[in-house]
Amino acid sequence: MKTLVCEEPLRFVYKESVIPTLAEGEVLIQIKRIGICGTDYHAYQGNQPFFQYPRVLGHELSGVIDGFKLSENVGGLKLGDKVCILPYLSCGSCVACRKGKPNCCTSIQVLGVHTDGGMCEYIKVPEQYVFVDNALSFDQLALVEPLAIGAHGVNNAGIKADEYVAIIGSGPIGLAAINFAQIKGAKIIVVDINQERLNLCKTKFQVEFTINSLEESTVDAIRHITDGDMCDTVIDATGNLNAINSSFHYLAHTGKYILIGLQKGEISFSHPEFHKREATLMSSRNALHSDFDFVLESLKNGSVQAENYITHNVHFDNVADQFDGLAKNPQEVIKAMITF
Repeated sequence: MKTLVCEEPLRFVYKESVIPTLAEGEVLIQIKRIGICGTDYHAYQGNQPFFQYPRVLGHELSGVIDGFKLSENVGGLKLGDKVCILPYLSCGSCVACRKGKPNCCTSIQVLGVHTDGGMCEYIKVPEQYVFVDNALSFDQLALVEPLAIGAHGVNNAGIKADEYVAIIGSGPIGLAAINFAQIKGAKIIVVDINQERLNLCKTKFQVEFTINSLEESTVDAIRHITDGDMCDTVIDATGNLNAINSSFHYLAHTGKYILIGLQKGEISFSHPEFHKREATLMSSRNALHSDFDFVLESLKNGSVQAENYITHNVHFDNVADQFDGLAKNPQEVIKAMITF
């Protein structure tokens, strides 16, 4: 089978590899779609934390079941079933897994990051990471993973109806957080420096309040929108150090700050200002099985629209040539989808 390997920063190479052989409890999936995410771009550019080369990228995956060797207590999978994959392989026995949080397993292996991913024609995964849904398209199924990250962050925040929620960054994860915070009934404020993205938030996601932080004071704008209360919840979806540090100033007293974005540096903030608010700071990593189930249902009931996210398509055979151009075009590329 054809496999695309990121040998080192800025260099992809197509290679021929063997179709995986299955052990008991594993499912073979023929890949049909691969969503390209920020992690893939960062790995290609050489600035992804916790990363080693060479690596097969790709963890936003959909396909069809091509074979399986199921455990005795598992049934219901059929050849040809349409699936998406939960790409966070966990140990099942560490402190996080025992507490029902395998998304932050102490020895987690994320496909395409810690172990080889899905930029290939076939991949095998343990049966418990396969989600079947024949009612959805391959595009929809490949969006489940990034949407679930946004859903997980929103669920961590415990957002309630009519609360003010600031979403910092309107890339795919930020848009997902917007979508799911809206489902909770929150009043959304989107902060970005990309005016085209902010315009999209208004037109496709019906966001009432947007702030271009290059053109106005974000603190003053939020104070005006919230009648001085500031935001009940702030969610960072940028992974940008300056944006993360600045966003502490947007919190209301008793507010929650959720970090979905990840970067390599150290955050800093005023302890007295944070303390007097009795604020909460929380990271949000990956997603849970329950988040995947919720996203699948949201796609089926129409509360999430795949066409609001996918802006570009590239055939698998052309990824090596076109990837650099996609990575350098954040003004226009929201979600690029690899097709076969």
